[in-house]
Amino acid sequence: MSGKPKLHYFNGRGRMESIRWLLAAAGVEFEECFLETKDDLIKLQKGGSLLFQQVPMVEIDGMKMVQTRAILNYIAAKYNLYGKDLKERALIDMYVEAIADLNELLMSHLFQPADKKEEHFATVVDKATNRYFPVYEKVLKDHGQDFLVGNQFSRADVQLLETLLMAEECKPDILARFPLLKSFKARISNIPTIKKFLQPGSQRKPPLQEEDIPKVMKIFH
Repeated sequence: MSGKPKLHYFNGRGRMESIRWLLAAAGVEFEECFLETKDDLIKLQKGGSLLFQQVPMVEIDGMKMVQTRAILNYIAAKYNLYGKDLKERALIDMYVEAIADLNELLMSHLFQPADKKEEHFATVVDKATNRYFPVYEKVLKDHGQDFLVGNQFSRADVQLLETLLMAEECKPDILARFPLLKSFKARISNIPTIKKFLQPGSQRKPPLQEEDIPKVMKIFH
C-alpha cells in the first residue's frame, strides 16, 4: 500500500486546494481520487469514510481525515510548518483564519447570481485592499523578516501566497498599493517546493470556470 496521502475531492480547487498547496510546500507527494458523479460521493458516504458525510477527505497516516482546517492543522504540525512555540502558532492561526475568510469570498464569486456578481466583486476588492492586505503589509514591515511569523517558513506564508495569486486572477493590479506583499509573493514563489508546484503540469488546479459549475453541482447537490 502506498504511503502517499490520498486526496478525495472533485478535480478542481474548492476547499481541497489549500491542502494541495500545503502538502506541495512541504515537499510531500500525494495521490488524488477524483469524484466525478454523485454516486462517487454516495459510495464514500455509505462506506463510512466520511465522518460528517462530506469532502474534502484525506487518507494520511492510517486516518481518513475530514474538515479542511483539521487536515491543514495536521499537515502543518507534521511537517514543521506551524511555528516553533505556542505563541507563534497563535499568530499563524490568526493570520490563516483571516486568509481563509478572504479565500472563501474569492471562491464564492463565481457562484453569485449574474445580477449580484458586480456588487460581490466590489466587496471582494474592498475587503482585500482595505481590511486584509494592509494588515499583512504592516506585519511584514513591522516584523522585518522574509516570513510572516518568526524567521521560518510556515503555513501562513503558503496560504497567503495562494490567496494573493487568487486575488490577482480576479484583479491583476490588486497588489498595486502593497510593495511588501509584492516582494513577499516573488520571494515565497521562489522557494523550491512552491516553485515546482507553480509549474505547468503540477497538481495545482486552474481557476474554476462558469462551465464547470454544473459538473460540480451534479456531484454535491
